[in-house]
Amino acid sequence: MHEQADAAASLKGIARIEGTVRGRGGWYVGYLWLFAVWQLALVPAVLLWHGRTGTLVSTLSNALVVMGLSLFATRQPVVPRGYGGRHLRVIGGWAVAYVLTLVFGFTVFLDNVAFAAVAALACALPAAAAAWREVRAV
Repeated sequence: MHEQADAAASLKGIARIEGTVRGRGGWYVGYLWLFAVWQLALVPAVLLWHGRTGTLVSTLSNALVVMGLSLFATRQPVVPRGYGGRHLRVIGGWAVAYVLTLVFGFTVFLDNVAFAAVAALACALPAAAAAWREVRAV
Protein backbone atom coordinates (compact mmCIF):
# COMPACT_ATOMS: atom_id res chain seq x y z
CA MET A 1 0.00 0.00 0.00
CA HIS A 2 2.92 2.31 0.74
CA GLU A 3 4.22 1.86 -2.84
CA GLN A 4 0.87 2.98 -4.28
CA ALA A 5 0.93 6.10 -2.12
CA ASP A 6 4.48 6.88 -3.29
CA ALA A 7 3.44 6.39 -6.92
CA ALA A 8 0.38 8.62 -6.49
CA ALA A 9 2.50 11.30 -4.82
CA SER A 10 5.04 11.12 -7.65
CA LEU A 11 2.32 11.46 -10.28
CA LYS A 12 0.81 14.39 -8.43
CA GLY A 13 4.22 16.05 -8.30
CA ILE A 14 4.77 15.49 -12.00
CA ALA A 15 1.36 16.98 -12.78
CA ARG A 16 2.19 20.03 -10.65
CA ILE A 17 5.51 20.53 -12.45
CA GLU A 18 3.84 20.12 -15.85
CA GLY A 19 1.19 22.69 -14.92
CA THR A 20 3.88 25.15 -13.84
CA VAL A 21 5.81 24.64 -17.08
CA ARG A 22 2.69 25.12 -19.22
CA GLY A 23 1.79 28.26 -17.32
CA ARG A 24 5.23 29.76 -17.73
CA GLY A 25 5.59 28.61 -21.34
CA GLY A 26 3.21 31.29 -22.63
CA TRP A 27 6.13 33.58 -23.46
CA TYR A 28 6.61 31.66 -26.71
CA VAL A 29 3.28 32.93 -28.08
CA GLY A 30 4.46 36.53 -27.63
CA TYR A 31 7.78 35.67 -29.24
CA LEU A 32 6.02 34.20 -32.29
CA TRP A 33 3.65 37.17 -32.67
CA LEU A 34 6.56 39.63 -32.47
CA PHE A 35 8.44 37.65 -35.10
CA ALA A 36 5.37 37.58 -37.37
CA VAL A 37 4.74 41.32 -37.02
CA TRP A 38 8.39 42.04 -37.73
CA GLN A 39 8.06 40.27 -41.08
CA LEU A 40 5.36 42.75 -42.08
CA ALA A 41 7.94 45.54 -41.85
CA LEU A 42 11.11 43.70 -42.87
CA VAL A 43 9.99 42.07 -46.12
CA PRO A 44 8.66 45.22 -47.82
CA ALA A 45 11.74 47.16 -46.68
CA VAL A 46 14.07 44.56 -48.19
CA LEU A 47 12.10 44.28 -51.44
CA LEU A 48 11.29 47.94 -52.05
CA TRP A 49 14.05 50.00 -50.44
CA HIS A 50 17.07 49.70 -52.73
CA GLY A 51 20.57 51.09 -52.41
CA ARG A 52 23.12 51.20 -49.66
CA THR A 53 20.90 52.95 -47.15
CA GLY A 54 18.05 50.47 -47.57
CA THR A 55 20.36 47.52 -47.30
CA LEU A 56 22.13 48.95 -44.25
CA VAL A 57 18.95 49.92 -42.40
CA SER A 58 17.06 46.67 -43.09
CA THR A 59 20.09 44.50 -42.26
CA LEU A 60 20.90 46.31 -39.02
CA SER A 61 17.24 46.44 -37.99
CA ASN A 62 16.82 42.74 -38.63
CA ALA A 63 19.99 41.93 -36.71
CA LEU A 64 18.76 43.97 -33.72
CA VAL A 65 15.30 42.37 -33.74
CA VAL A 66 16.68 38.84 -34.07
CA MET A 67 19.24 39.44 -31.32
CA GLY A 68 16.55 40.95 -29.08
CA LEU A 69 14.18 38.04 -29.64
CA SER A 70 17.00 35.55 -29.11
CA LEU A 71 18.06 37.23 -25.87
CA PHE A 72 14.43 37.27 -24.74
CA ALA A 73 14.09 33.55 -25.51
CA THR A 74 17.30 32.54 -23.74
CA ARG A 75 16.32 34.42 -20.57
CA GLN A 76 13.05 32.53 -20.13
CA PRO A 77 13.06 30.20 -17.12
CA VAL A 78 10.97 27.48 -18.72
CA VAL A 79 10.98 25.82 -22.13
CA PRO A 80 8.28 23.16 -22.34
CA ARG A 81 9.03 19.82 -23.95
CA GLY A 82 8.88 19.77 -27.74
CA TYR A 83 9.44 23.51 -28.27
CA GLY A 84 12.78 22.94 -29.97
CA GLY A 85 11.24 20.90 -32.77
CA ARG A 86 8.27 23.26 -33.08
CA HIS A 87 10.58 26.24 -33.33
CA LEU A 88 12.73 24.58 -35.97
CA ARG A 89 9.60 23.90 -38.05
CA VAL A 90 8.50 27.53 -37.72
CA ILE A 91 11.91 28.88 -38.69
CA GLY A 92 12.18 26.33 -41.53
CA GLY A 93 8.80 27.41 -42.92
CA TRP A 94 9.80 31.05 -42.61
CA ALA A 95 13.16 30.42 -44.31
CA VAL A 96 11.49 28.76 -47.30
CA ALA A 97 8.99 31.62 -47.63
CA TYR A 98 11.72 34.26 -47.22
CA VAL A 99 14.09 32.72 -49.77
CA LEU A 100 11.26 32.35 -52.30
CA THR A 101 10.28 35.95 -51.59
CA LEU A 102 13.80 37.18 -52.26
CA VAL A 103 14.20 35.11 -55.42
CA PHE A 104 10.89 36.17 -56.95
CA GLY A 105 11.04 39.71 -55.55
CA PHE A 106 14.40 40.48 -57.11
CA THR A 107 13.85 38.68 -60.41
CA VAL A 108 10.19 38.58 -61.46
CA PHE A 109 8.41 41.15 -59.25
CA LEU A 110 11.04 43.91 -58.93
CA ASP A 111 9.60 46.98 -57.12
CA ASN A 112 6.09 45.47 -57.07
CA VAL A 113 4.26 46.80 -54.00
CA ALA A 114 1.47 44.22 -54.20
CA PHE A 115 3.99 41.37 -54.29
CA ALA A 116 5.85 42.87 -51.31
CA ALA A 117 2.61 42.98 -49.31
CA VAL A 118 1.66 39.39 -50.15
CA ALA A 119 5.23 38.20 -49.53
CA ALA A 120 5.25 39.90 -46.11
CA LEU A 121 2.08 38.04 -45.18
CA ALA A 122 3.54 34.76 -46.47
CA CYS A 123 6.69 35.26 -44.39
CA ALA A 124 4.63 36.10 -41.29
CA LEU A 125 2.33 33.11 -41.74
CA PRO A 126 4.52 30.32 -40.20
CA ALA A 127 5.04 32.24 -36.95
CA ALA A 128 1.43 33.49 -36.79
CA ALA A 129 0.05 29.98 -37.40
CA ALA A 130 2.32 28.52 -34.71
CA ALA A 131 1.29 31.26 -32.25
CA TRP A 132 -2.38 30.55 -32.98
CA ARG A 133 -1.79 26.82 -32.41
CA GLU A 134 0.00 27.52 -29.12
CA VAL A 135 -2.85 29.71 -27.86
CA ARG A 136 -5.42 27.06 -28.72
CA ALA A 137 -3.35 24.28 -27.09
CA VAL A 138 -3.37 25.91 -23.66
